[in-house]
Amino acid sequence: MRPLALLSLLLLLAAPASAADKAPGFTLRDLDGRSVSLSQYSGQVVLLSFWATWCTPCQAEMPHLQRFHDQYGPQGFSVLSINTDDARSVSQVKPIIKARQLTFPVLLDRETTVVGLFNPAKTLPFSVLIDRQGAIAKVFSGYTPGDEVLVEQAVQASLVQPAQAASTP
Repeated sequence: MRPLALLSLLLLLAAPASAADKAPGFTLRDLDGRSVSLSQYSGQVVLLSFWATWCTPCQAEMPHLQRFHDQYGPQGFSVLSINTDDARSVSQVKPIIKARQLTFPVLLDRETTVVGLFNPAKTLPFSVLIDRQGAIAKVFSGYTPGDEVLVEQAVQASLVQPAQAASTP
């Protein structure tokens, strides 16, 4: 293989998931040890929010995620919060969730395999909006105050898109 072609292939494989890609499936354990799969949310709009306990912007984003969860949940929207802490710091996850009174599902990705599927660079915070058809609608990297407005607009736009018909002629 030519060096340029090899480089292009490597860059493609290392690129984060982008809009219009089908979201890869996964199963992780929640804080209570139950298995949760992305496929359980089929037909819903889902925001995957990757974070870690040491990430200050991640924690600043959390109240907005809770508001989205509360406000848009009845319309078929779910937040799946995916924590990427390793075994040394994962014990800090439950206290943070409890202190912030967060009620959306929190999943544990201790080996960072799932974040690697969506964001090989593993930058945090990192969010992926998945539409009702299971396609990646939008990707958000980082968080600064005000970014929640863009996320909310993308959530609203995805919620108004109709679910795909069961059979298409």
